[in-house]
Amino acid sequence: MDIRVGIGYDVHQLKEGEDFWLGGIKIPHTKGAVGHSDADVLLHTISDALLGAANLGDIGKHFPDTSSEFKGIDSKILLKRVSELLIEEGYSIGNIDSVVCLQKPKIAPFLPEIRATIAKVLAIDESKVSVKATTTEKLGFVGREEGVSAYATCLIYMS
Repeated sequence: MDIRVGIGYDVHQLKEGEDFWLGGIKIPHTKGAVGHSDADVLLHTISDALLGAANLGDIGKHFPDTSSEFKGIDSKILLKRVSELLIEEGYSIGNIDSVVCLQKPKIAPFLPEIRATIAKVLAIDESKVSVKATTTEKLGFVGREEGVSAYATCLIYMS
C-alpha cells in the first residue's frame, strides 16, 4: 500500500476592514487576512499538505497569484480542485491534522463548522479532519495581531 504524509504551512497578514475567512467560513472580526484569493490561511495550508503528500507541488504552482483567474477566489474552490487532483492520481485522504496560530479572535466556537466545511469540500468524514487553535502568548507577528499562520499534516494513501 502506498501511504504518504504531507505538511503545509502558510501565513497571511491581517489588516483592518478585510473579511476574515478561515476554514471556509467567514469569522466576524475587525481584521481580515490579505491575499490574492480570499486569503484563507487554513485551506491554503491543507491544500499544500495534500499536494505535497502526492508530490504535486504546491498551491502556487497550481493557482498562481499572478493569474487574474484566482483573484478573490473562494479557497474552498481551490481545495476542491486539489481534492480532484488527488483522486485523478488515485489517492484517498486518510486524515488531516491542522493548527491555526491566531491571537484574536478566539475561534474555538467556530471549529465544529470549520471541520464540517472542510470535510464537505473534500467529501470525507468529519472524523478525518482535526483543526486546533493556539495563540503565541502575544509573541511575534501573530501575538501582535499582525498576521495569522497555520500548519497542517495529512496522510494520503493509494486507493
